[in-house]
Amino acid sequence: MSIYEKILNEIDNLKPIPAIVNQILEIIEEDNFNMEDLSEVIQFDPLITGKLLKVCNSAYYSLNRTVESVQDAISVLGLDEIINIVLLKSGAANLQKNQAGYDLNEGELWKHAVSSAIIAKNLADKKEIDNKQMIFTAALLKDIGKIILNQFVGESFTKIMYLVDNKGFSFMEAEKKIIGVNHAELGEKVAKIWGFSSKMIEVIGNHHLSKPSKEAEIETYIVYIADNICMMMGIGIGADGLAYRFHEKALKALDISSIELQGIIADFGENYQQVENLLKI
Repeated sequence: MSIYEKILNEIDNLKPIPAIVNQILEIIEEDNFNMEDLSEVIQFDPLITGKLLKVCNSAYYSLNRTVESVQDAISVLGLDEIINIVLLKSGAANLQKNQAGYDLNEGELWKHAVSSAIIAKNLADKKEIDNKQMIFTAALLKDIGKIILNQFVGESFTKIMYLVDNKGFSFMEAEKKIIGVNHAELGEKVAKIWGFSSKMIEVIGNHHLSKPSKEAEIETYIVYIADNICMMMGIGIGADGLAYRFHEKALKALDISSIELQGIIADFGENYQQVENLLKI
């Protein structure tokens, strides 16, 4: 069995995203969806229902009444917060573990994922992009390929870093050269297997803008910029964090100046407590 075949076999060891996530994303993307449609889907998932009720009744919200149903939870939390919690709950199982191959301690990749998702969603709001929940999800799960490649990167780390340090390769180009696949390509395969939308598959597979023959769409640029902001801030940076090329065309595509970029970084730094709260969910 080749290394590539071994890597593909490892996809089966990931904890799959529950089918309910795709159902929810499909519902909220419909023009005429309503909260009842959403609650009817969620109420049949005991784990997510329990999590929503636990969050609503936590000290963080300090409500003067007890929330006892999904319908009440939706009215208390609102659509955006409900979706965030559902998606975070689904992604945590894979992303919280340490990734020694990438020099990431336990929880660091998860913190990077949550931070990326929040920044991407804020950028989508700023640019008035409709499918912000898809963007949030893609940003959250964009590095899912690292979970699988972790072991193989660790075993080949010296060879990979030689190409980075001496041959001008980006880390992802070196992954591809040494291992035969990079984490973005692998993430794209996972997204296909898990039945994500074609748009989300494309964003995850191209979140480093590594497909020069294909012009990225606005959603991909948003996730790319969010990822880079996290790296600039040192959030879950890992061994590979400084070994990527920056594509200024993403800033041009989003019409973001360098001064605006500094402002986005500063704003997120001030509101970083939001990430800390979400990490506890």
